[in-house]
Amino acid sequence: MDDLIQEFIAETRETLEALSGEIVAWEAQPADRARLDAIFRFVHTVKGSCGFLDLPRLGRLSHAAEDVLAQVREGVRTPDRLLVNAVLAIVDRIGELVEAIDSGAALDDTGDELLIAALAEGAEEIAQTSMPGLHRAAARSVRLNVDLLDRMMSGMSDMVLARNELARRLRGGDIDPTIEAALERLSLTVGEMRDTVTRTRMQKIDALFSALPRMVRDTAAGLGKSVLLQVEGSDVELDREMIEMMRDPLVHIIRNSIDHGIEAPVERRALGKRENGRLVVSARQSGNQIIIEITDDGRGIDTEKLIRKLVANGRDEARLRALPERAKLDLVFEPGLSSKDEVSEVSGRGVGMDIVRASIEQIGGRVDLDSTPGKGLRLAIHVPLTLSIISAIVVGAGGQRFAISRQAIEEIVTDHGDAIRIDTIGGAEVLSVRGRRMPLLNLCEVLGLTRVTHSGPRMISIVNIGEGSYALAADMVLDNEELVIKPASPAVMSTGVYAGQTLPDSGLPMLLLDCTGIANVAGLDFSRDDEQVQDDEKVADAEAGIPALLFIDLDGARRAVPLAAVDRVEQVDGDSVRFAAGRFRVTIDERILPLASQGEIEGRAKLNVLRLKDGANEVSYAIEEALDIIRLPDDLVPAREPGPIAGVALIDGEQVELLDILWVFDEHADRDSEAHAPLCLIAGDKDGWMASFVRPLLETAGYRVVAQLGQGEIPAVVLSTDEASAELAAKAPVVRLRSRRAAAGAGDDSVYRYDRAGLLSALEARVAGKRR
Repeated sequence: MDDLIQEFIAETRETLEALSGEIVAWEAQPADRARLDAIFRFVHTVKGSCGFLDLPRLGRLSHAAEDVLAQVREGVRTPDRLLVNAVLAIVDRIGELVEAIDSGAALDDTGDELLIAALAEGAEEIAQTSMPGLHRAAARSVRLNVDLLDRMMSGMSDMVLARNELARRLRGGDIDPTIEAALERLSLTVGEMRDTVTRTRMQKIDALFSALPRMVRDTAAGLGKSVLLQVEGSDVELDREMIEMMRDPLVHIIRNSIDHGIEAPVERRALGKRENGRLVVSARQSGNQIIIEITDDGRGIDTEKLIRKLVANGRDEARLRALPERAKLDLVFEPGLSSKDEVSEVSGRGVGMDIVRASIEQIGGRVDLDSTPGKGLRLAIHVPLTLSIISAIVVGAGGQRFAISRQAIEEIVTDHGDAIRIDTIGGAEVLSVRGRRMPLLNLCEVLGLTRVTHSGPRMISIVNIGEGSYALAADMVLDNEELVIKPASPAVMSTGVYAGQTLPDSGLPMLLLDCTGIANVAGLDFSRDDEQVQDDEKVADAEAGIPALLFIDLDGARRAVPLAAVDRVEQVDGDSVRFAAGRFRVTIDERILPLASQGEIEGRAKLNVLRLKDGANEVSYAIEEALDIIRLPDDLVPAREPGPIAGVALIDGEQVELLDILWVFDEHADRDSEAHAPLCLIAGDKDGWMASFVRPLLETAGYRVVAQLGQGEIPAVVLSTDEASAELAAKAPVVRLRSRRAAAGAGDDSVYRYDRAGLLSALEARVAGKRR
């Protein structure tokens, strides 16, 4: 409500400034209908806003002025000097009250009734007394034209592209350190400006959802139904223009849900449902898209009825019945089709869902349906970002380049990896990665392209789309870039496999792939029965362990590094490596990073590096080749002395050394000062498992981990494999680890010890709770 009041104050101030001269000009020319209409619209708008915002004094004043101005518009009264003075006095008092609301001053209603009485015909003129002590607060906001914001975003996008091109050209030769430092400052400034400018067009989607409760109530009452509305995700931000373009389609969908989907109370009682229908409207961000879902617990879509209606209109019944279930649901979008037999104010005229889908596709979105007969309908609207700058992976397929949002990619593997197996089941390829099975799609086949060369391994991206994961094979992975994404043409977006277009620093236009759309076009079904889920859990239990990246080091040894510390693997030019300030350093993404290694670096044209992060610092580590992602066994043999190797493990019958992340960051990270990391105490670690495996994960996440407290130290959180002592529990919150995947019961708040995300989330929640 505070945001709405501030918006009301800003709009009223702006209109008052423009209106002060209009009233005087109207007095000089009473016949000027345009000025009279402008004054009337102002007081009418103020009156309507006051009713919504619960401002009764402003409501009474504006209502009185509206009545007398309506009489003038109808020719009942003639605007003379006394009437104009009275209207001016009302407008002045509205301005004073607005400033009082903004400043929080006490509102004295002295003189309000006299001002209203002065509007009456034949009333005597009164002198208005201003409210003392009111000063207009300094403005903290400014209203801008949307076209100006569009130009700002366009200019910012061009600046990002120019920065990328400049960086690419400088990487091609020797760089003067002063120029490199200037480029680094420029990159930081451009990044900050990009985020700031992008947010100028963003608005909470609550602006779209705020009118729904009243609309649902009125629609349901008009149809003799009772509907409970639940709104979720109001804080999600969306481009302001997209919000306006989504308003009409959303209203139509919700009215249809109430009219077509949710049954009357009598029918719901007969079906064993509660009388009140349930309607859920939610919004969430998924990768580079906003997903708005409308879910009801009504009757769902009767596809048989749709087919009968279309057959009656002359369609081929055999062809319609041969359609797959998803295609039958899409029949609801047929032009001129309505599932209602009678015409009402809400529906039944055959004009609706086809227009809704066309409107959404016009802005590069799409509509998905998921119906359960007798239980309800879920309608999901996927809206692409109209203008955004995202981090993307550039892949090559069929001699062309495409972008995939980094947020959608879990990992990238090669089909020649030791842990990779590809099977063909029922004519479709299935990828197995470390016992995890998922469908495999070939990007060239999905897009109708021909692979340029059949030699060499394919690069496979493991893509997560929320509903599930699948593998997407491309010819090669080319680069990682920040890209400016804009909607493509409606013909391109309607294919369902693209989320927008971009112009990278190469100057060649490129399309952004829609990973969810590709899965839908390929007909992937991520639903699984309980037995399959149980089988997956058994496999996960059998393969429990810390995930790690297996690689060949520069000295020829096979080593592994915990995957949690690896941000990415990149190939750099040998020319980007320099021995400077006492150590080897490498230039990556316009940044200078320390470069660690165990082997010869100099003299190489190309170099593969691991980018390792511990939350606050980043170090690169030179390797020969990344091999696979494995899981470390529990029986790790620790090294006898501190150094680059933390220990050795048996992987497929071979001894593999584990890189010591602590040594890498301690010896090579550039630290200006030690961060004040929260202290985590490990308690009850009888077999040393937490010290060997959990400690590196926590230190990578930014915690300082100890097995014993020093004098005067108080832990921020305690991590224990059993019940911590009462003394420790009194000092700090406790997170317990359990060895089984399933919790013991409803009261068990322990975390499965291989649930990395769950452990970090629990620790963060406990630390935040203690600080509060």
